[in-house]
Amino acid sequence: MSVKTVGLDLAKDVFQVHGISENGRVIFNKAIKRAKLLAFFENLSACIVGIEACGSSHHWGRTLRKHGHDVRLMPANYVKPYVKRGKTDAVDAEAICEAVRRPTMRFVEIKTEDQQAVLSIHRTRDLTVRQRTQLANMIRNLLREFGHILPLGVEAVTAFATRHLDGDQPDMPDIANGMLGMQCYQFIGLNERIAG
Repeated sequence: MSVKTVGLDLAKDVFQVHGISENGRVIFNKAIKRAKLLAFFENLSACIVGIEACGSSHHWGRTLRKHGHDVRLMPANYVKPYVKRGKTDAVDAEAICEAVRRPTMRFVEIKTEDQQAVLSIHRTRDLTVRQRTQLANMIRNLLREFGHILPLGVEAVTAFATRHLDGDQPDMPDIANGMLGMQCYQFIGLNERIAG
């Protein structure tokens, strides 16, 4: 009996695959190590492969499509209603297999490598902006501890950090000014990365 649909639960090292026939009979539900997953799918006749959209799902989607499989990614929250009992990898793979067969299921388009590369720019910039905000708050809080208040906005912190690194340091203990210097140096560096 040939496999018609596979639910693939991705993980870091051991993946779970749940395969069923056209009439819904379970053919396999087993764990496969990452190193052996591609060989497993190369030996499997072309079928529908359902995967929850997650960190490595686009990579695996592209890879399995190259081997003739019809890969369909689904948002995890669309798969969740099909989980029948406690959360395990085997149960998740079964739920993915069930969800991918639903006629009303909505799928996520598999991104190309170029699309993912562009997304990495956005994610990296977003992280850097959040780090800069955290650092600006640390600088403001350290200054407040010694009675120095900065105006609102990133520009005010940038101007202060530049002045501090040029030697214009507020009246506070040397240790605190040293820590402030490290924070200002990091802050200016983050500004440059964001601009880049």
